[in-house]
Amino acid sequence: MDLNNINFMRIRRQTTVLSVILIVISIFSLFINKLNLGLDFTGGSLIEIRLEKEIDSLEEIRSLLQSLELNDFQVNYFGSNRDISIKVPGGGESIDEEAIILNLQEFLNFEVRRQEFVGPQVGSELRDQGGLGLLAALAVMMVYIMFRFQYKFALGALLALIHDVIIVLGFFSLFSLDFDLAVLAAILAVIGYSLNDTIVVSDRVRENFRKKRRSDAKIAINRSLSQMIGRTLITSLTTLLVLLALLIFGGETISNFSIALIVGVISGTYSSIYIVCNTLLTLNITSEDLMIKKTEVLDDGMP
Repeated sequence: MDLNNINFMRIRRQTTVLSVILIVISIFSLFINKLNLGLDFTGGSLIEIRLEKEIDSLEEIRSLLQSLELNDFQVNYFGSNRDISIKVPGGGESIDEEAIILNLQEFLNFEVRRQEFVGPQVGSELRDQGGLGLLAALAVMMVYIMFRFQYKFALGALLALIHDVIIVLGFFSLFSLDFDLAVLAAILAVIGYSLNDTIVVSDRVRENFRKKRRSDAKIAINRSLSQMIGRTLITSLTTLLVLLALLIFGGETISNFSIALIVGVISGTYSSIYIVCNTLLTLNITSEDLMIKKTEVLDDGMP
């Protein structure tokens, strides 16, 4: 195989089908399962405790909470078997946090490390503002690409960014993972990462089109991808290694943040190659689209 001229576009139809399947599954899951919104968006109470001794199972704590007639709660480890996170969603109007703590202290020795309450109105505002921020980021990115390159690149970049966001949201919906402000921040980071890859690909495609004006679009795109694939793989792999380390050693607090970035980096690398370039080929990109327009200077005869 000639590594300087890999035929990436040979499987463009298969990758299009794969993308459509993943997006349909994601959207279907978002409609059926919806997102498992965290306390940041729904409102509720968060209690973090540190046990005096490690416990092997969380069932004891769950049983104690059920005795308080709390049916809607989440209990997880974070950091170690001594660090326990208790989340009680739903606005917290009927939740007595002190009663929960006192009831647990009758059976367990622990120190309260964190105790906070998020009101439902604040959670709703955070959800709405986060969604608007996401849409604003997509719009700004599209305008930037359109002015820097050309509208066909802007459309490809927009489709790639939407693809990545839907895939991450679908992943969290499908596996019922908590979606909180940290995950929303990770999605915004994914948009930036995907855009960076898109700009690198677009720059190289434009350069090759201008060098060989009569080159076939598919040949020019394959050449461009072959020239930058090494850089893309190294960047993606090193980023994934860091994210895997965060996922394994970072504890429960940032696990979902790490998962969102891992899914986003993989999706962003894929979309910058196959979503962007597929769009360019579908829109019949040509060298004329990328030529530098020269402005005529009229000589009025003045010295």
